[in-house]
Amino acid sequence: MITEEIKEKIRKIVGAENVLDSETDRFGYSYDSSFVPLVPANLPEIVVRPLTTAEVSAVMALANTYEIPVTPRGVGSGRTGGSIPLAGGISLTLDRMTKIIELDENNMMITAEAGVRTGDIYNLCASKGLFYPPDPASYKYSTIGGNVAENAGGLRAVKYGVTNNYVMGLEVVLADGTVLNTGGKAIKNVTGYNLTQLFTGSEGTLGIITKVLLRLISMPKVRNTIQLMFPSLDQACATIHGTLQSGVVPAIAEVMDKTSIQAVARHRKMDIDPTTEACVVIEIDAEDEAGLARQAAQIEAVAREFGVSEVRIAKSPQESEEIWAMRRSLGPAVGAMAPDRLGEDISVPRNEFPEVVRRIRKIAEKYNLKIAVYGHAGDGNLHPSVLCDMSIPEEAERAHHAVDEIFAEALAVGGTLSGEHGIGVTKRAYIANALGEAGVNTLKAIKTALDPKGILNPGKIW
Repeated sequence: MITEEIKEKIRKIVGAENVLDSETDRFGYSYDSSFVPLVPANLPEIVVRPLTTAEVSAVMALANTYEIPVTPRGVGSGRTGGSIPLAGGISLTLDRMTKIIELDENNMMITAEAGVRTGDIYNLCASKGLFYPPDPASYKYSTIGGNVAENAGGLRAVKYGVTNNYVMGLEVVLADGTVLNTGGKAIKNVTGYNLTQLFTGSEGTLGIITKVLLRLISMPKVRNTIQLMFPSLDQACATIHGTLQSGVVPAIAEVMDKTSIQAVARHRKMDIDPTTEACVVIEIDAEDEAGLARQAAQIEAVAREFGVSEVRIAKSPQESEEIWAMRRSLGPAVGAMAPDRLGEDISVPRNEFPEVVRRIRKIAEKYNLKIAVYGHAGDGNLHPSVLCDMSIPEEAERAHHAVDEIFAEALAVGGTLSGEHGIGVTKRAYIANALGEAGVNTLKAIKTALDPKGILNPGKIW
């Protein structure tokens, strides 16, 4: 229970206007972009919006003293319930911390506060010929602190990796208010444990990330897009594997199954050959047009070898945009197929991608559900969408059983529960299956050491 006396102390730290306690305000911070149901129990007691690391530190010190649960939050774009305040307490929102502190062009690094939008980092770097590659679907509005906390991925992961491949250092406020700085601009650093990577992907359970130091690379000079249609998913995946083995590494390699293609066709009023079972969208980049042409020719040759039925190499930026419009409309197109959509995120070895899709199709038949599957085939990250009506109890039960089995099949082929969305609330019941007892106990020991009172984002992961 946060008393009026405690509220007044917090107001003195961050300013009265940055402590919200009306029911309407608290409701706005009780949910995120996940499919976790809205329930009154998830309303925070107050919402606190600090501006500086010093304010975050003071709020955490006070929360530690009074053992008040604290749930850190960016803009609520997470997909697994990570910023939902399950234990009430404080919703600590970092969306006012929006300073880009330094763009160090000589060292090719950028330092930003946690509330800076990922798209703003990309745009500023791009204006200087520098490239920050991670591009989660929410990059235009998600914050960099949230991206680091979730170790966000994106379409470009096949060539450029995910968030943790670019985090060089962090400023983190610990549970008791202590401010910790990890890493730095030195490229090589093996001094002690790698605390930077420990906090990356920790989902706000170990500390509050307030500043981020990211490495950058040179911006590719030219890009192009290729669309490939296949009579089978196996041929599509074989083409991606063959492309990688040939020495061409696409910046992006996306695949859509037949259900996904049909959804987009209806949504965009397109005519697509009904025998098409899979669509692959590839982006390539290079230092010059000749390099692009070589890659495109090689990809087409591999695709022909594996029985591609249609090849479309964009001849202009406008045609490229047309191809990508199909992929970008996939989410709303699939979502329009049913009242509810349980969108999941699993990651498997690349060679198991088609096998897992086959198993997901069997699960769909078993539970009489439609499941659309698309994802980043270049790195084995699938996004199965279970389409259902959660207002019908029996159908909701079948949908949850289907999700259970999707996770089980991912683990059975050597995969894992999440490629980029994290564990949060929606996957915590499965984590022991993924990590084993020793793994879970080790993580819990780290959690206990850094947050002995259990006030940081309680109810997540465990």
